[in-house]
Amino acid sequence: MLEFLIEILGEFVLQAVGEALLELGFHSLAEPFRKPPNPLLAALGYAIFGALAGALSLLFLPDHLTPSGLPRLANLLLTPIATGLCMVAMGTWRSRRGDALLRIDRFSYGYLFALSLALVRFQFAH
Repeated sequence: MLEFLIEILGEFVLQAVGEALLELGFHSLAEPFRKPPNPLLAALGYAIFGALAGALSLLFLPDHLTPSGLPRLANLLLTPIATGLCMVAMGTWRSRRGDALLRIDRFSYGYLFALSLALVRFQFAH
């Protein structure tokens, strides 16, 4: 049971850290481009970036961090939700500091990024 919880936590940390690093990169690149993009195109972009991050993570962690079966499926469903909620918290923190918010600071875009990452890992990890 403890091993299962550590594996779930590992997947969550992987996705949350990846998303936080991506957000940091987006914030640094977003300053020159203040015009907001089309929401549909932004969603597609986050899905693509999530899938790319998932593929990149396979280079460093080629094996699943959770056991097969129900635990892996639960991880696929719950971890992106938790990561999306973390992005909301990060967006709230940034807003209170007066920093500019990006779309990934909202639940739907954070969830979409994390879900794309998780789906790639679910499908292609050993």
